[in-house]
Amino acid sequence: MASEPKALRCAIYTRKSTEHGLDQEFNSLDAQRDACEAYIKSQSSLGWRVLPQHYDDPAFSGGNLDRPALKRLLGDIEAGKVDVVVVYKIDRLTRSLADFARLVEAFDARSISFVAITQQFNTTTSMGRLTLNVLLSFAQFERELSSERVRDKVAASRRKGKWTGGTVPLGYDAKDKRLVVNKAEAETVRTIFRLYLELKSFGRLVGELDRRGIVTKRRDTKVAKFNGGIPFTYGPLAYLLKNRIYLGEVHHKSNIAADRDRSQSDRDAHAEGDEDER
Repeated sequence: MASEPKALRCAIYTRKSTEHGLDQEFNSLDAQRDACEAYIKSQSSLGWRVLPQHYDDPAFSGGNLDRPALKRLLGDIEAGKVDVVVVYKIDRLTRSLADFARLVEAFDARSISFVAITQQFNTTTSMGRLTLNVLLSFAQFERELSSERVRDKVAASRRKGKWTGGTVPLGYDAKDKRLVVNKAEAETVRTIFRLYLELKSFGRLVGELDRRGIVTKRRDTKVAKFNGGIPFTYGPLAYLLKNRIYLGEVHHKSNIAADRDRSQSDRDAHAEGDEDER
């Protein structure tokens, strides 16, 4: 009578680059996991078993290894808790050829098998590794090409004075690729500039803003440390006072363009009282 095959503990790793669609009841991470579970079930005669732990990295780039779930997976591999790593596609694990080489080295050190269910490769053979390296070379090329396209688009938009994202400065709200004056915050900005001209000292200005309870812009983000609403320190205060946005200009690298999308009324809202401040 044939003996039962050795149980192979399979860890499923999933990743999605953006937050888009993550709030759906059945999102991309769920779809990846379902497909991987179905594949592992098809290999049950070989002893494959799904580990209950979820290794999901939502809204994380594949361009580096700085991902919490991936770090947990590597930790569990190091602890001897995993036999097979299963992904939907190779680029879910990484899009970097150099990072892939490091991961394969880590897998080999623990005799870990690696499977991409939609791309059947065997990392234990030289031909399998060559094929994977070629595929990842194209994945890395695609990522770099996409980055170049995004950079070119941002540069073109900035040259036209459009707002292309980033940290919205105090005194404004972002709406439809435009910066719209926040009237309450605009008054705070005018107060900061006026006090700086009166006090002529960063140290005294920081103290005065703290005394008046004037804080940085409050934001609604998922990461608490980026929510703002904290007392001004030298760095953020210097950035605010030097920000050319308050002159109605947008900069990209060394180029400066007028913010054409802001209406004259928007500019006037900030310009009230600015004449004495410049």
